[in-house]
Amino acid sequence: MKYLLAIDQGTTSSRAVLYDDRCCPVATAQQEFRQYFPQPGWVEHDAVEIWESVVATVRQVLRQADTDASALCAVGITNQRETVVIWNRKTGVPIAPAIVWQDRRTAEYVGALREDGRETLIQERTGLLLDPYFSAGKLRWLLAHVPGAARLAASGDLAAGTMDSWIVWNLTGGRRHITDVTNASRTMLMDLRRGDWDDELLALFDIPRALLPQIVPNSGDFGATEASLFGASIPIRAAMGDQQAALFGQLCTRPGLVKCTYGTGCFLLLFTGPEAVTSRHKLLTTAAWQISGKPLQYALEGSVFIGGAAIQWLRDGLGLIREAAEVNELAARVPDSGGVVLVPAFAGLGAPWWDPSARGAILGITRGTTAAHVARAALEGIVWQVADMLGAMGKDAGRRVAALRVDGGASASNLLMQLQADACGAAIERPRNIETTALGAALMAGLGAGVWKSADELASIRENDRVFVASITARERRDRRKTWHQAVRCARGWAAE
Repeated sequence: MKYLLAIDQGTTSSRAVLYDDRCCPVATAQQEFRQYFPQPGWVEHDAVEIWESVVATVRQVLRQADTDASALCAVGITNQRETVVIWNRKTGVPIAPAIVWQDRRTAEYVGALREDGRETLIQERTGLLLDPYFSAGKLRWLLAHVPGAARLAASGDLAAGTMDSWIVWNLTGGRRHITDVTNASRTMLMDLRRGDWDDELLALFDIPRALLPQIVPNSGDFGATEASLFGASIPIRAAMGDQQAALFGQLCTRPGLVKCTYGTGCFLLLFTGPEAVTSRHKLLTTAAWQISGKPLQYALEGSVFIGGAAIQWLRDGLGLIREAAEVNELAARVPDSGGVVLVPAFAGLGAPWWDPSARGAILGITRGTTAAHVARAALEGIVWQVADMLGAMGKDAGRRVAALRVDGGASASNLLMQLQADACGAAIERPRNIETTALGAALMAGLGAGVWKSADELASIRENDRVFVASITARERRDRRKTWHQAVRCARGWAAE
């Protein structure tokens, strides 16, 4: 039997999943790595620790499946987007910690660009809004603050990239410095319609082209792994950003289909096909994927910065639960939040607000408020953020979104998915396999390796586990949304006061 391997490098852990030729998972391994918070608003990763976690999980799934690397026909990579690392080409050693997508240290610089009237150029060229979320400001910060970095970058001695580039570089022993079109589209440096780095934007952020990887389609020849890593060389046939991988894994291959992934954040994508739709409601236009030899495909995207991370905060910050899964039992002890609203703007607010100065807020507390009310309010804070994005997406698409395909770890919660259906008034479709990010990478690798000739052959793979429908009236939904938006205004007004 020939296997497909997916490397899923996320924000808090790295995973490896081995699939058989029917795309059923046969082995899975996961390893967490440390999160570093050196200053308020700063979030960093150790790129070497991430690389070591990738190697460890791949070796573990090979042992679990009692097979060796020669039985693998291809590997596909998917990764946390926008997180960037710069390393020395000669030594392969990073010059500084990787700056994570959640990091807000460039907020002041980004604000200055906005005041200078640069946002229109950036949105027209890249499909993105001007925000610290994206990679360009992070790369500029590293070049400006690491001694000697700007000089070494200009001379071509340094290499930079998002996590896909870092992993491919290491897997191939430094032979390939490339990135795929989906990750490149999140840097704020790529011309979205040409699929190449934009010289005007490179000059704006003072980033030399020599620092950056070559942009390639999502499926194709990414090189092969060093045989010494896993016992045999494995062809690398795909790479894509995690949210685009989930979109593909959900088989949202017809324009108008929408998915939401519930992870550290929540990410909503609506597939628009070959048309790059410009949002009128503060959503992003982004690359969906490009299959080798085919035109670039696009999507509209909205991002919630704090989704599952709000549940982690209940566990690690407040100590209300011992394990993340306990939040469901705790929240189910009460029929509602008792008037408590939690806006989890711990890293600002994403779409459709895009307010980096917003701060988290808990409102409506009384003497009768319990830990259960706070837990339920945290879940509701997640679903209302998603509902706001879905509403904006429907306006951009010109029609109400009637169904939402969901995935990611938190989508396993029946309570959370029911709350989501209530907040959106849309059918929530949960597939049998909710780990669609890794699945999408494997499917794309299969296309790159010729296991399938086209995406049309994959239609039978997706099956629903359960569909959730709204259990509240439209009036109740309007009242709850009004209360939620009142709380959002408070969270956004905190810094202004």
